[in-house]
Amino acid sequence: MHTTYLRDLFHLHRSQVIFGFFGLLLAAQGVQAQGIGYRRRHLEFYDDKPIHYGILFAVPFTRFNITHSNEFVPKDSAFVIQSPNNAAFRMGFTINAFLNEHFDLRTTPSVSLYERHVKFSYPNGTDKTEKRESTWIEVPLLLKYKSLRRVNSRMYMLAGVTFGIETNVKRNRGGGGGRLDTKSSDFSIDYGIGYEQFFEFFKFAPELRFSHGLMNVFQPTKNSAGMGINRLSTHTVTLYLNFE
Repeated sequence: MHTTYLRDLFHLHRSQVIFGFFGLLLAAQGVQAQGIGYRRRHLEFYDDKPIHYGILFAVPFTRFNITHSNEFVPKDSAFVIQSPNNAAFRMGFTINAFLNEHFDLRTTPSVSLYERHVKFSYPNGTDKTEKRESTWIEVPLLLKYKSLRRVNSRMYMLAGVTFGIETNVKRNRGGGGGRLDTKSSDFSIDYGIGYEQFFEFFKFAPELRFSHGLMNVFQPTKNSAGMGINRLSTHTVTLYLNFE
């Protein structure tokens, strides 16, 4: 007979946890609305304006996705090459254009401070870490789908693309001195989910967004660094705090 263990009850996929979290928030708002005879509707004519502006603060968790080259096994002395997740910081502003009752066109130009690592582990027990500390300007173009508003709250989903360019590239970087090098531009596909809460004077929207880089940002060099790497692409999960 199959025995159900307690830990099995909580073995959920990440997407289930995310949607469940935001679903509970929306359900709580609905229950609260039903339990009170009247609730004031803040910013009642918010959607009548064609364009809205705001600011954002965000915490990205980012890393490289690594594809090994054919030289990794026969020539590279490292036996493991990996990229751990690292926290970063992002701030910017929001431009949101109203399309219809359910769809908006949205962009969130921002400045991001990243530190991505590539860690090489060797058979003798030593490790070597290559750091990429960089400042990026990123401009997304997103299509936003929003649910019907329930008093002062609603859910939304969004998807689109982002173009990013590094702004503090060192002229002498170029993989010199046996260092790993990366390109200074990136293009990614983005998607996410968020929750909007209307207050008397502003709208607050926490949002979780996933970003997958489509470009190979690995820059081949003449030195031995990165011999076992064929492709580096960015992967970022970001928690946004939007104020409009």
